[in-house]
Amino acid sequence: MTLWLALLSGLAGIALAACVLWPLRQRGRTGFMAACLSLGIVSASLYLLVGDPRAAQQPAAPSMADLRQGVEALEASLQREPQRADGWALLGRSRSELGQNAAAADAFARAAALAPDDAGLLVEAAQARAQADAAKRFDDTALQWLQHALTVQPDAERAAWLLGIALRQRGRDAEAVEVWSALLPRLQPGAATALEQQLAIARAAAGAEAPAPGPGPAQRNADPLLSVRIALPAGFDPAQWPQGTALFVLARAPGGPPMPVAVRRYPLDALPSSVTLSDADSPMPTQPLSAHARVEVLARLSRTGTASHAEGDLESEPVTVQLPQSGELQLQLR
Repeated sequence: MTLWLALLSGLAGIALAACVLWPLRQRGRTGFMAACLSLGIVSASLYLLVGDPRAAQQPAAPSMADLRQGVEALEASLQREPQRADGWALLGRSRSELGQNAAAADAFARAAALAPDDAGLLVEAAQARAQADAAKRFDDTALQWLQHALTVQPDAERAAWLLGIALRQRGRDAEAVEVWSALLPRLQPGAATALEQQLAIARAAAGAEAPAPGPGPAQRNADPLLSVRIALPAGFDPAQWPQGTALFVLARAPGGPPMPVAVRRYPLDALPSSVTLSDADSPMPTQPLSAHARVEVLARLSRTGTASHAEGDLESEPVTVQLPQSGELQLQLR
């Protein structure tokens, strides 16, 4: 019985080692497998020396010392391979588990810089940044990460929830109401009930302290402020592109946050030759396109159907224009 448990302990050690050392596999498969087997052998040997069959009847308590050793090994690996966003994200999660909030926020910031269009990672980074703040506030960087996460992945529920909190912390209750109102229909009943309570508070605060939420897209000024002609590459063949491909035409504040101030999306089977942008295309009614004197305009044909850039996408060079624009701006997809 003891030998069988020792064998199981060794196999468990190998599985655990594979999970912990997975970020290091790029250094070589042979070394990776050797490290996993070594830890498995050590696990089996330790069990034979000090193991107790009764321990199989109760879960083992996690060891913080083991986690700290794992963090040290991961940091050493990242010193050799600092361009691994997944490694920095794993370090951030580990630091959070250890209660080291400032170090966790720093690690997530490194990950976000390396993967600026990973919506899930941006949300984790923003939350870690708030956790590291003494007042648990989302600062401007965290706010921009959350806004960009929603631009990349509009149905990101956690990003919308946290963005509403960040806006309310700034007294921008009307904007929080708008964000949460769009989120509410997508939630399960239990979560929806909790959000409805927060929405009621935000609506009351918006009515007392802030302008009422702006009109919906259909009610906003639809007069074109910007006209764009889209030029496709010579020989472009839609049949060579996957289903779900979409064209994004967007305008954003030059030097400002990545969240667009106006955006339009078209599916592959309805690619337009020209596009107009107006206040009706602004994601946030409190920051309409007409509120900007200058904007940076670009177009992207996305294989994934999301606004984030991916390998193989076609994208134009961004062009800065004055608003309202005269004439038609041509954007060449490359």
